[in-house]
Amino acid sequence: MWGAGDLQPWTWLILGLVLIGLETLAPGVFLFWLGIAAVLTGLLDYGLGLSWQAAFVAFAALSLASVLTGRALTRRGGGADGPALNRRGEALVGRRFRLDEPIVAGEGRIRLDDTVWRVVGPDLPAGAEIRVSRLDGATLVVEPA
Repeated sequence: MWGAGDLQPWTWLILGLVLIGLETLAPGVFLFWLGIAAVLTGLLDYGLGLSWQAAFVAFAALSLASVLTGRALTRRGGGADGPALNRRGEALVGRRFRLDEPIVAGEGRIRLDDTVWRVVGPDLPAGAEIRVSRLDGATLVVEPA
């Protein structure tokens, strides 16, 4: 009968590769870090000949360390995966633009890059410089600059 004492280093290596492979099916990056911890546990077990108890403790410690390291690495970045990825409107607050079309009866539209935004604010002619003061849903609240 197979028991916990029969764990071999290759068992940890296979578990690590399976966890890393499962990451392609699950959202996020959590299983990847657990897979890295399992692979490292297998390498430690191979090099040091750990008991099964020591291997489980090593896996727990390496899992914690790798998940925390992974979180630190993924929270640093900016760019396309940065904090404003799905909040483009918030990134516009405080910026200045020129109106392509006038604001009439308190409403208008402005084209910024590849997006047309609804704007609300005081009536202003086309070409007027505006500043985005806040975001109200998907509407930019503007004021004269």
